[in-house]
Amino acid sequence: MSLKYFRRLRVFFTSTVLPKRNWSQTSGRSYCVAESQKMDAVKTMKDLGYGFNTEGQLRKIGVDGQLTEEPFQFNVSNQHQECQAHYEELGNAVTEYVYHLMEAEQNLIRLPVPKDSSKGTFIFVSKDYDLKDVLVILIHGSGAVRAGQWARSLIINDNLDMGTQIPYIKKALEKGYGVMVLNPNDNCQNNGKKIPNSSSGEEHTSYVWNTYVKNAKATSIAIVAHSYGGVLTVTLADQLKDEFERRVKAIAFTDSVHVYSNIKITKHMKEAARNWISSQSPLDTPMKTPDYDIPRVSAGHQKHEMTSYSCMDSVFKFIEEKVTK
Repeated sequence: MSLKYFRRLRVFFTSTVLPKRNWSQTSGRSYCVAESQKMDAVKTMKDLGYGFNTEGQLRKIGVDGQLTEEPFQFNVSNQHQECQAHYEELGNAVTEYVYHLMEAEQNLIRLPVPKDSSKGTFIFVSKDYDLKDVLVILIHGSGAVRAGQWARSLIINDNLDMGTQIPYIKKALEKGYGVMVLNPNDNCQNNGKKIPNSSSGEEHTSYVWNTYVKNAKATSIAIVAHSYGGVLTVTLADQLKDEFERRVKAIAFTDSVHVYSNIKITKHMKEAARNWISSQSPLDTPMKTPDYDIPRVSAGHQKHEMTSYSCMDSVFKFIEEKVTK
């Protein structure tokens, strides 16, 4: 595999300090560090002087309390640390806002991880997800993003549709599918200790499957995974083996970096999966693929973080073809 390809598929990590939490991940390993200074609560978008307009664009609130046309600006001070701290505060507020949208507008509900625990993390599911014939599971990449997000930078600098998983959730619900939104980057408790059964993305994904997916009715499961989410998916497939192959009918990767997992790609994975990679070529253009890897096509966009948004219609067409066979 060429060095150029690895560079193109690099993961875009963004370091962050969450309120009462600290997260870091390298090569699939996560660790938590207790913070010396902890915020009492996450500030809201309004507290920070921002809001989203009807186009889903982040804009500053004016002195009259109304949204202006002024977008987010990173440089709020001549001190880089202050600018970064402001960005992280806004990122935390965005996370809570996306959670709110999934619950209030898409009617998703939270399921705790670990089950019956109030001190861990959570995933989001649609009503009666466990009774649907088709279940769509969404898995984001590594870094600062949390459940419901593909790319925080796109949410802040472009719009909600580009950066969140909400368009995928809407489309899946419109088709009558069950929906499950994973939260694999939420690995630490407020005291800095690892969350049981979610200390890493790999552990989170495995636990969610065994706890919430295994007994679901769905005979056709589709997974949409971005970037490092591809590593989590092939790792899960390697763990579950026959069960995964029997139930997972479609796997849509968006600029997946699953090659870093060193897990052998099975015949089932090659047949059930497709990887939409960042490219200048038109959407769905077949791309050169080694015999040992998952078929690659163009995502129709050359930016890594834009791939999930740019290929969404093709992804759902692919899923529909696979689950109706």
